[in-house]
Amino acid sequence: MKIGEVAELTGASTKTIRFYEQSGLVPPPARTPSGHRVYGPETADRLRFIRRCQAAGMTLQEVRQILTVHDRGESPCGHVGRVLTDRLEDVRAQIAELAALEAHLETVLKHAAQGEPTDHDEASVCWILETDPAEPTVTD
Repeated sequence: MKIGEVAELTGASTKTIRFYEQSGLVPPPARTPSGHRVYGPETADRLRFIRRCQAAGMTLQEVRQILTVHDRGESPCGHVGRVLTDRLEDVRAQIAELAALEAHLETVLKHAAQGEPTDHDEASVCWILETDPAEPTVTD
């Protein structure tokens, strides 16, 4: 298969395929006597695997580690399970951080809705962020 055919089959751009080759994620393809790349079906399978890893939030470094284990003839499934477990823990921590941020933003916006600043506002930039939302807003 030519690079365009592999790109169409996998949804990866030709630029991405070349990048993965240069990065060592995809082995170099065979070449025709004129120098054109010729890919086998295993390249399409590998590219689909890489996309699935990325969809699961893995970095290219993590994908490279998994493929290295696979290329040695070993099963990477145990490693994959650990990487996915770590990723899930990271996602849960991010969700908790975002929930706390959401609550804080709601509090600040409620505070802002309580009143407008006056001409005597002593904020250095913006009273909304420079006053404590727990304290009542004083307006003239």
